[in-house]
Amino acid sequence: MARIWLINQYSTTPATGMGGRHHYLARELVKCGHEVTLIAASWHHLLREPNGCLAFPQAELVDGYKFYRVKMPAYSGAHSKARIRNWFMFAYKIRHLDRQLSGKPDVILYSSLSLIGYLGAERLAKRLGVRLVFEVRDIWPLTAIDGLGVSPKHPFIRLLQWVEDRAYRESDAIVSNLEGAIEHMVRRGADRSKYTWVSNGISLDEAENPEPISADIARKIPRTGLRIAYVGTLGHMNEMDTLIDALAEVKGACAVIVGDGPARSRLEQKVSDLELSNVVFTGAIPKRQVHSLMQQCDACWIGWKTSELYEFGISANKLFDYFFSGRPVLNSYTGKYDPVQRYNAGITVPAEDHKALAEAIRTLRDMALEKRVRMGANGKNAAREVYDYAKLALKLEKVLLPPAKRDSTSGFP
Repeated sequence: MARIWLINQYSTTPATGMGGRHHYLARELVKCGHEVTLIAASWHHLLREPNGCLAFPQAELVDGYKFYRVKMPAYSGAHSKARIRNWFMFAYKIRHLDRQLSGKPDVILYSSLSLIGYLGAERLAKRLGVRLVFEVRDIWPLTAIDGLGVSPKHPFIRLLQWVEDRAYRESDAIVSNLEGAIEHMVRRGADRSKYTWVSNGISLDEAENPEPISADIARKIPRTGLRIAYVGTLGHMNEMDTLIDALAEVKGACAVIVGDGPARSRLEQKVSDLELSNVVFTGAIPKRQVHSLMQQCDACWIGWKTSELYEFGISANKLFDYFFSGRPVLNSYTGKYDPVQRYNAGITVPAEDHKALAEAIRTLRDMALEKRVRMGANGKNAAREVYDYAKLALKLEKVLLPPAKRDSTSGFP
């Protein structure tokens, strides 16, 4: 048995948010026989009910692992300057986590964003003399430079760049959910031999035992035509306009849009202005009902912006839920490392190209059912064989505890 600390400032439990990557990896590592603590901020904007966070215990047992909350002040939202203040506070507070958590860890994984917290994790690991793994889920500051247009000469960007380069240099190992991230990392001085790709994935036990959707939601799903599901956030990064504009040009197909977000009211108004009857908004539904809903549809769609960032790949959780649904995936994506193409699990068209998407929808609509079923089966097989969090946790375990470390860890076979 090894004692593992996973640090992600924005982690949640299924009761307080989406749960997500580190919840599932922590749960699976516990099943491997390890003692796992997942450390997060007590307050952040990804909590389902942030105003109720004072009622959350500072430490609790969740699916066999310990979830520990570092006390942090509130801020107004994702784009608040106070959010950046919290990056520095979190980094400062995690330097002495061993004073709050009993026992010395065998390994610490620090997951960015934010980069600033890495400095606290590095100091903690060096003081305790333990292995430090740096995980990159969103490449910063490159995302701010290429995605948001911030100058690389901005003083804060320079600071983030210094932290990123230091993390590649000083950490014992590097992990990313983006398959091609190593190409960027090497350009920043990383040692290629340190790198391991550990994708996002899917919890098969949840997917195989979904809750039924409510009667109200079921009534909203059209009974005819090619029914295309979208499940996720309705925000500016999700390119929902591409799907709506495509469906304005296609007959015999419709979209069931499941989720909520800052763009929902604008998108609903757009559908109304275009007088479209083939786009339905259901609002958000519980995560455990998502797979039941997708079974009522014929295909799934995911959209991306056009960005050089995607030369390093994609790893959206919803994509692997789509795969497991057994439905072909329509992927509006321009970039490398495309799982839809790799596994022949659907049709990929250029990002932000609604005409290309419209043609793909027509192709899928007119395709023989047998071929559609085969595409869906390809995706489902990939979900089981490649993207199952139980398998991904075994891959991460080898990074956290390489053979030499396993042999020296008390009680570990």
